[in-house]
Amino acid sequence: MKLSIIVAASLNHAIGKNNQMLWNLPEDMRFFKNTTWGLPLIMGRKTFEALGNKPLPGRFNIVISRRPGYKAGNPEVQEADSLFQAIDLAKKMDAKEAFIGGGGQIYKESLLLCDTIYMTRVFATLEGDAFFPVIPQDVFQMTYSKKVPADEKHAYAMEFQTWTKIKSIPEHSV
Repeated sequence: MKLSIIVAASLNHAIGKNNQMLWNLPEDMRFFKNTTWGLPLIMGRKTFEALGNKPLPGRFNIVISRRPGYKAGNPEVQEADSLFQAIDLAKKMDAKEAFIGGGGQIYKESLLLCDTIYMTRVFATLEGDAFFPVIPQDVFQMTYSKKVPADEKHAYAMEFQTWTKIKSIPEHSV
């Protein structure tokens, strides 16, 4: 199974503040939905709470929490107590690809484990309290890029980027 990250981040790597998104970019939301539809989506508890404790429809939602006995309160959500347990649950779905969908800590833990990063780079420098880690360019290479200008529906210009792993990292160093 291919493991991918999907994220939107500002120029200064901010992805959220006070458990909220920093922008409303319909084109990015459409990309997220179309890319993850029908596949496992792994996220942290805070990200799930930011979604109103509701699973995203059309995906197999897996929520990671280190809280002992954590229950998402929804039968459509699988709970995991670690990133590795979440990945194992995703593998059981027999999907071709699974996605890491946030937040900042989960991205940091999964960065070197993933094969692909689907990044929407938002061309703004914004204040945040959750950040995406810097992509190590000795491990990943940008293999796709499409710029989208700001317009009446999009307050910020953005660029859809695909980063592909070019170097394997030994498991013991992750």
